[in-house]
Parts: sequence; C-alpha cells; structure tokens
Amino acid sequence: MTDTHWIDAALTAARPQAVGALLRYFRDLDTAEEAFQEACLRALKSWAKNGPPRDPIAWLIFVGRNSAIDVVRRQAKQQPLPAEDQLSDLEDAEATVVEKLDVADYRDDILRLLFICCHPDLPATQQVALALRIVSGLSVRQIARAFLVGESAMEQRITRAKARIGAGDLPFETPGPIERAERLAAVSAMVYLIFNEGYSAGGGEARARFPLCDEAIRLARLLLRIFPSEPEIMGLMALLLLQHARAAARFDADGAIVLLEKQDRGLWNGQMIAEGLALIDKAMRHRRPGPYQIQAAIAALHARAARPEDTDWVEIELLYSALETFTSSPVVTLNRAVALEKVHGPAEALSLIEPLEEKLSGYFHYFGVKGGLLKKLGRKEEARIAFDRAIALANTAAEAAHIRMHLDQLAQIDASA
Repeated sequence: MTDTHWIDAALTAARPQAVGALLRYFRDLDTAEEAFQEACLRALKSWAKNGPPRDPIAWLIFVGRNSAIDVVRRQAKQQPLPAEDQLSDLEDAEATVVEKLDVADYRDDILRLLFICCHPDLPATQQVALALRIVSGLSVRQIARAFLVGESAMEQRITRAKARIGAGDLPFETPGPIERAERLAAVSAMVYLIFNEGYSAGGGEARARFPLCDEAIRLARLLLRIFPSEPEIMGLMALLLLQHARAAARFDADGAIVLLEKQDRGLWNGQMIAEGLALIDKAMRHRRPGPYQIQAAIAALHARAARPEDTDWVEIELLYSALETFTSSPVVTLNRAVALEKVHGPAEALSLIEPLEEKLSGYFHYFGVKGGLLKKLGRKEEARIAFDRAIALANTAAEAAHIRMHLDQLAQIDASA
C-alpha cells in the first residue's frame, strides 16, 4: 500500500482513546503523549507494509505501552522491546492489554482524558487549549488562531497547563458525579471550539478541516451517552449537527462563501438535520434552557425553513435576546443585529451594533456586518471604510473575497450613477 492517507486518518481517530488509555496506565501526560507518538511512528512503517490491524486503537495502546516500558527497561539495562515482526500481529494480546488498561469504574478513556485536561484547578483558557492539543492533536498554531493570540503565547499557555498536571497535585482518579457535572461546561466549550476550528475555515481549506467538525460531533455523542438526560449536552449535539448539515452548501466550486440565504438547501444533509431537530425538541421539553439549546433552536429555525423567505426572523431575534441573558458576549449582540435587520430594517440594526465597535475592533465579522448595513442605508463611503477594515481583518481568502464582492458592487453603483 503506497497511499498512507488512511493511516493518518486512523491515527487521528484513535488519538483520544489511545492517549487516554496510556495516560491511565502511566499517570503522566508527557509519557502518554510520547508513547502514542512512538506508536504512530511504528504504525506508519508497519501498517503501510502489512495493512491495518484488526483493532487500530488496541494496536496503538499495546505498542505505545510497550514502547514507554522499554524506555524504563533500557534505563535499567533490562530487556528491550520485542522485534517489530513480533508486533505486526498482536492477535488476542490486544484485547488483553486493553482490558487491563481499562478496568477502572470510569471506563471511557476519552472522557476521562477530557476531564483531566479540563480540571477546575487549571484556568479555563488552559483547559481548552490543553484539551485541543492533547485530545485532538491540533497544532499550537491552529489553537492560537482559534484563540486569536500569538503562537508563542499559546505555547506558553499549554506548557504551563502540562506542568501543572505534571506536578502531581491534580488527581487522576475518576471524578464523582457532582464534580463531573461541574466540569461539563469546560468540556462542552472545548468540544465546541474544536468544531469551530473546522467550521470557520474557508475555501478549499474548509473541506480539509471538516474532519475537525466530525471529531467534535463524535465527542459530543460521547458526552451525550455519558450524560443522556442533560439538556445542554443535547443542545450542544443538536447545534453541531444542524450547523454541519449545511457544510456542502457553504462554499461554491471556487471556494467562495455562499451566504445562508443563497445556499442550495437541497445540498443540506437531511439526516443530520432530522437528528438535530429531534434532539433540540427533546432538550427543550426539559424546560432548563441554556446557551447551547438556544443556539440550537436558532439553527433549527433556519433548518426548518424550506426557502429563505420562510425563515422566522422574529423568533430568531427573540432567541438571540434570550441568549444575551446567558452571555455578555458582544458577538451574540452582533448576531442579533443580523436578525433585527430582517425584522425592523438596517437603521435599527446599525444603532444596536455601533456601541460594540471598540470591543469588536479586531473582529472581521463586525465590520462585514456594519458595512452591509451601511450599504443598505445608501451610506456608500462609510460602507467602504467598514469593508476595508473587514478585509484587513479577514482570516481566510474566502472571507476577503466576499468583502471585495461588496466593494465591487459599490463601484458599479458609482459607475452607473
């Protein structure tokens, strides 16, 4: 086999559970990471030659475990790791080792790993950054971009978090029910950030990053299996499904952004939408609203609209108002302004967002929305200034191209005047 893309995909999918199992065994984050990396290197050689093992995750746990043990053995001048050909066919040894690694009451290694990374003794920013690095294997550069900070600052943040865990005063034992519930907010935020890292990519990069969205959905499913009666986890799962359902329609063949109202709704994933709608309906019956449920309810209104003109913008604006009671984020107010414009016009929407400019001075979408509102009000010069700011802040080529389209339209208006 010469094509190794399938190996990369398998290693990415196996990472959370394998690292979690190795962490449980060695109780040291650096050792678990190094063991997994060594197993990946061996997999690149062995799998390309012999094909995939029967259970890739078990193979990686087994090889990673023995690799780390071999380091200790070499230091103690004891027996080395068995030869590579003895590892190529693990047979029943895989299941035996995994069973030994997974005998604690808290049986899900992935969730246990999430909870360790999101331990409340760590600052929230370190929790999420560490989980993105350790659980999903994102690079420091990717995480820094998600947090809108420099790479060196993010590297320091992750290093401090790992040092805090490595100091030995964070318990590796299974958290009890109360503590698990308290950590759900941090874990949910981490899962959503993984999703956004894939969802916010633009153009050709977007399709390459869709696996991040799939990974976030997989982790959300895991949370939902562990906490099946928690409405906010239902809301999170529904939100991810309803947003990702539109993936195939969000960009055209050239990688340009296609706005929601212009998307081909026939390309939306009906199965994801049906599952998401069922989940948010179930969550809302609990009558314990939360931010993920509200965001999912907004996405559901878009999903239920067969045509753009069928969208219930009045209800969406009300839902954004409700969301503002849960969070003071100016981004929520900016999103509410988009709905407000549909209901009450651009002037009222503009008056809502103008006080946000200082807080959102580095946010691409703020100036894109502001430029669009000014353009609808016929304030062309002010719109140009806003669009120019947006281009300077664009995160992707697709975002910049979308704003240039608006500038071209303004130029055509001037030429025809």
